[in-house]
Amino acid sequence: MSKRIVILGGGVIGLSVAEACSRRGHQVTLIEQHGEQRGGCSYGNAGMVVPSHFVPMAAPGMVALGLKWMWNPESPFYIKPRLDLDLIRWGLRFVRSASRGHVERCAPILRDMHMASRQAYQEIAARGEAIGLVSKGLLMLCKESHTLDEEAAMAAKAQALGVPAEVLDSAATARLDPGIAMAVAGAVHYPLDCHLSPELFLASQQRCAAQQGTHFMWDTRVTGWVRDAGRLRAVKTSGGEIEADEFVISGGIWSDGMVRDLGLRLPMQAGKGYSVTLPNPVELPALCSILAEARVAVTPMNGSLRFGGTMEMSGTSESISPRRVEGILRAASSYFPSFKRSDFDGLTPWHGLRPCSPDGMPYLGRSSAASNLVVATGHAMMGLSLAPVTAAIVARLLDGEAPGFDLRLLSPERFA
Repeated sequence: MSKRIVILGGGVIGLSVAEACSRRGHQVTLIEQHGEQRGGCSYGNAGMVVPSHFVPMAAPGMVALGLKWMWNPESPFYIKPRLDLDLIRWGLRFVRSASRGHVERCAPILRDMHMASRQAYQEIAARGEAIGLVSKGLLMLCKESHTLDEEAAMAAKAQALGVPAEVLDSAATARLDPGIAMAVAGAVHYPLDCHLSPELFLASQQRCAAQQGTHFMWDTRVTGWVRDAGRLRAVKTSGGEIEADEFVISGGIWSDGMVRDLGLRLPMQAGKGYSVTLPNPVELPALCSILAEARVAVTPMNGSLRFGGTMEMSGTSESISPRRVEGILRAASSYFPSFKRSDFDGLTPWHGLRPCSPDGMPYLGRSSAASNLVVATGHAMMGLSLAPVTAAIVARLLDGEAPGFDLRLLSPERFA
């Protein structure tokens, strides 16, 4: 039976949910507070689909590493010191979550969700959608031998989970991707990882959803709710009240503010990331990669080459830190000696605010705040990689079907 569904948030999660629900024959309205030509964290990211990323951000060693990195203005991680109770609570929850047991509990479902998304992306490309999908794997590039040893240990864990991984020395790494010179000790190759163009995928999802009848409301803010006996009857917006049978929260870092009036808390901090895209690189790799020590992602996209990274927690400020961008650019020439710092002169850095939960896991599932409310947010750096599977799960929930995954670790109310 067709339902009226309102989706709040037009990033990669919201657009994917809209496409999935409209394809099932529902009447979908998507509401986004920014304009149609926006540049949120869904657009300038590294475009990677990563079954290899089965470890949540809250993991053993991350607290110590984060404290170490905080004193380096070009490091991959930074928390701006400020008197903010939400940040303090988030930090305490992160510390409690960063345990071996947490990783062991989360790894199987993250693996399964990434694998399901990978399959979905392949099916989307097979339908003829031009999303720039390249299925050649990912390289974890290591400059130092001790880092390669650490990544080899992670590869062993991946193999134990059924995620293929191969440890390569420098010569084998060069043979696998001969199109670019690399100054590395070696790499780990994850052959099931792949990459695509975020811009092309988002355009494809929006076009398909529109063709299937989705109505888009851009530049429209959520201002409140109309409740009726444990259910939501309508959402109040700057464009008026919109009634629906079901509501989906997929507003990224802004999601928590949307649901506070309902008594629901979705603790998140904005993890600002940056990227710089070279339109005509001197060399172009065939595989995407992560520069292990620098935590920089590198992705070839339609002849260009994107370098992205950092996790800067400085609130929802849209300002750009030149020093943090500089750290990304220095890493590029350090790992790829054919590149010079001057290659990036005149390029404008992109930035986006990733929605980061305290335990590194998304918020996904129904909420007791209202019987017709589904939450799908908090994907941090995994939004694009998990978008298709998230959309499939949400569509099943809205149709009263089993989600296909055990969602207890992703409960929107786990920090209540």
